[in-house]
Formats: sequence, C-alpha cells, structure tokens
Amino acid sequence: MFDIFDVISLFGGLALFLFGMNLMSSSLEKRAGGRLKTLLSNITANPVKGFLLGVVVTALLQSSSATTVMVVGFVNSGLMTLGQSVGIIVGANLGASITPWLLSLAGIEGGSLILEIFKMSTITPIMALIGAILYIFQKKPAKRDTGMILLGFAILMYGMEAMSDSVMGLRDMPQFGEIISVLSNPVVGVLAGTIITAVIQSSSASIGILQALATTGKISYGTAIPVIMGQNIGTCISAILSCIGASKNAKRAAMIHLSFNVISTLVVLPLYYLVYELAGLTFATNFASPVSIALINTAYKVISIVVLLPVMRWLEPLSKLIIRNSAEDGEETLLDERLLKSPAVAVAQCRAVTVTMAEMAAKGIFDALKELGGYDEELAEDILKSENKVDWYEDKLGTYLVKLSGQNLSSEDNAQATKLLHMISDFERISDHSVNIMKSAEEISEKKLQFSTDAMRELNTMIDAVSEIMSLALASFRDDDLNSAVMVEPLEQVVDNLKDRIRMNHVKRMQTGECTIELGFILTDLVTNLERVSDHCSNIAGYMLEMSEANQNIGVHEFLHNVRSGDTNEFNDYYDYFKVKYRMPEKA
Repeated sequence: MFDIFDVISLFGGLALFLFGMNLMSSSLEKRAGGRLKTLLSNITANPVKGFLLGVVVTALLQSSSATTVMVVGFVNSGLMTLGQSVGIIVGANLGASITPWLLSLAGIEGGSLILEIFKMSTITPIMALIGAILYIFQKKPAKRDTGMILLGFAILMYGMEAMSDSVMGLRDMPQFGEIISVLSNPVVGVLAGTIITAVIQSSSASIGILQALATTGKISYGTAIPVIMGQNIGTCISAILSCIGASKNAKRAAMIHLSFNVISTLVVLPLYYLVYELAGLTFATNFASPVSIALINTAYKVISIVVLLPVMRWLEPLSKLIIRNSAEDGEETLLDERLLKSPAVAVAQCRAVTVTMAEMAAKGIFDALKELGGYDEELAEDILKSENKVDWYEDKLGTYLVKLSGQNLSSEDNAQATKLLHMISDFERISDHSVNIMKSAEEISEKKLQFSTDAMRELNTMIDAVSEIMSLALASFRDDDLNSAVMVEPLEQVVDNLKDRIRMNHVKRMQTGECTIELGFILTDLVTNLERVSDHCSNIAGYMLEMSEANQNIGVHEFLHNVRSGDTNEFNDYYDYFKVKYRMPEKA
C-alpha cells in the first residue's frame, strides 16, 4: 500500500537524483574542460558539424539544458550566430537521450551472472566505492574529478532506486490506474510531461520518474509516448529563463529550442496515431519497462530530426518572426554571466576578450610613439578613446574573473583565470602610459620644442626597442607563443640600460648647454614611461613563462628574478643580441 512514508521516500529519492545529476554534470564539465574548449572552438556554420557538436557536448555534460543555456550565452556574447545555434540545439536534444539509457539499468532483471553484474544494485556500490577512493586518496585534480563523477552517478542511481522502491505500492491502488488512464489521453499526457519537467527543470529527472513508475508494471506505451513528448517541451524552460534580459538573438536561440520541440510534438504525435491506426498496431496497450522508455525517448528524438530535417532552415526565420526587433531588447555582451555555469568556456571567453584588450593597449602605444614623430590631434583623440575603452575592459574583466573564481574551476582553468586577472592590470597600465607619451608629444608640439640631434637619436633607439618588446609581449599572450615570451626579459634589461644611458647623457648635455631644463623634464618623462611599458611587458611575458613551468607556486617577480640570475645561455644570447641591435648611437 502506498503511504506517507513512500511519499517521503519518493521525494527523497528525487532529491538525491537531482543532486547526483548536478554533481555528475558539473564534475564531467570540469573533467572535460580542455576538451570542451577545443570542441567549442570549432563552432561552424555547417549545420551537420553543429549538430554533431551539440550531440557530443551534451553527452559530455549529460544535460541538454546545460548545453542550450550555454548556447544562449554564446549567442548573447556574439560568440555564435543565431544560424550556428540551430544545429547545436537540435544535436543537444539527441545527446540528452543517453541519460535514460543509464537509468534503465534500474529495470534489468534476471538471474544470470552477466545480468547480475549490470544490475543497479551491483554497479552503484562499486561506483561509489571507486569514486570515494579516488576523491579521498588521490591528489591529482583530474583523478579527484573522476571520483566526483562516479560519486555523482552513484548518488543519482541510489535516488533512482529509492524512487522505484517507493512507487511499488501504487500498483495495487485503483486510483493510480485511473490517473494513468487519464494520461493516456495524448493532450493530457503531453501537458503532464511538459509541466512536470518545467517544474523540476530536468528532462532526465522527469524521464527518471517515468522509468521508476514503469517498474510498477502499470505504464503502457500509449501513456509513455505523449508524456515523453511533453517532457521534451518542458526541458526548454531552462533556456527560456536564462534568456531573460538577454539580446534579441539570445531570446531567438531559446525560441528555436522551444519551436523545434513543439513542432516535433505537433507533427510526430498525430503521425504516430495515424500509422498506428492504419497499420492496425496493438502495442500501445502493452506495459513499458525502463529500457523501453529509454528506447521510445531515443526513437522519438531521431524521428523528429528526420521528419523536420527539410524545414530545419526555417527555424531561424520563425524565431525572428516571433521575437521581433524592439527598443527593449538587451544588447550583446562580451562576458555573459550565463557562461559562468560552464567555467571552462567562461575562462576561454575571458581570454578572448583580454586579447582584444591587449591589442587595443598595444595599438595605443604604437600610435603614441608615432606622435613623437609629428603630433596629430585626431590620432591623439583615438589614443584617449582607446585608453577609456581599455579601462572599461579592465573593470568588466576584473569583476567577471572575480565571479568566475568562485565557481568550481579545474586547476588549469583556475591558473588561467588568475593569470588573466594579473595581466589585465598590466595591459591597463600600458594604455595609461600611451596617454602620457601622447601628452609629452603634445607639449613638444605646442611649445615648438626640439631635442638635440644626439638626444633624438638616443630616444629613437629606445622607441624602437620598446616597439619590439611590445610586439613580443603581445605575440606571447595572443598566440600563446613562449618563444616570444623568452625574448622579452633580455630585451627589457637592454631597455633599462638605454634609460640609464639617456639620462646620464642628458645630464652631460645640460652641463655643456646643449639641452635645456625644460626639454630635460620632457625627456625624463618620456624615457620613464617607455621604461615602464617595458616593465609591464616583462610582467606579461613572465606570467606566460611562469604558467608553463611545472612549479607554479612562485610569484611572477620571483620567477623573473630567477630567470635573470639563472645565467642561462638562452637569456645571455638574447641579451647580447639585443644589446648590439639597440646599441646607443655615437655622439654626432
């Protein structure tokens, strides 16, 4: 008999199921972080490749909701076009069919040794034991993540078993049979599946409940089919909720997900009943098992894709027809907080935005150095605008990276996020120095001042050296080029030497009357700003080299000190090369 204790057990099992699913999904994402970034870097307009990408990512994450929410974030960030999202969303639908097959282990029956091995009661404790050993006794993050995946799976399956056991009393209740007969009505079945899935926001949990009820032997195929179709509609709620406040294209991506599943139901459900009646089939009255429910779910998804394939290209125009342009639509944002739920992807997006910031800061320096050859007011305006934009990037990236650090990051992603947090400060300071250099050029132009021939030749030598070190630092970060990073520190030492020589020579020229005090102040400001740009480039390259080392526990300044004092042939060779290349010119 079904009583209050069975109800408690049912909801307790559901709670364990949802917790285990969440734990397994987040651990899978963390474990596959690098692989996930590689997959997502191959985003393409080719719908077939997009479809396969959606299947693979969802299979890795064990959640179509996670994939579709991620897609909404991509579209909102401008990482993905609306057209590219269609194939991935459809692929995510199919990729989600794997989970019910895992849950169907609950329905395995039989007395043979092979069946006993694959029974949930055998697999679950083994998974839990192995997972606990890996998580407790292993130090490597990858193995600990694997342990969490297994523990999540074990908790999920214990929850599934608790739900299955709790509903056994329903089989003898006449009222349960009446409820089930109502659900066999296709409209009621679709609505029930939609509502339950929308409430718990997990199609896997909803299907798990249906599979648990199937163990009572009271769920017929005729009941299961419309409910499963409704469950596929209900799973769209996560993407719909996530697009609140997003750009119009992000809302359209969520609408594509909903449209596909609604149209699939409207087309496939009548088609099923038509074929059923014309062919004189009778299986609808047979009772379904957990395995057959997994099969129905997969078959429905495959049939939906095949049937809607000819009109798939119309999903994008349909979404634009439903979600029209309006002044209230949110704008695309470079750093979408929806991506925080996928830390590996969020880190990759932060790096992409930081590259844009770095290129802007470098361009500001190169433009400022041009101003020293001849002041241009329009170029000066561009430098000021660029500096303001770089400040904005630092503020947005810094805030986002702090939020990201509170997520469940892998050790690799955590190191990358920490590196980016330090680097954005260096790029921002480089941008500040571009404005300082530009203002010195403006002062020279307004006061019609002119350096001596020797001072100008020395300054040009330092300008050339700083231009190269800026290019090397940018290449080392943008292209992840460690060869360029290695050359930065020796060149930075040469720039330091040039600064000291220029100051010393300036004092000598002042003593002989070749240079004025006013020009001396400007020259000092210039070489100081150039040298500090070089210092920040050194920090950037240092972070790149530091993070490539096996031991990442030392700070960048200590790391750079070790590089300088290591007396390595590589450092000395580059230092000698740059010292000759940027030799101070002889006095004219």
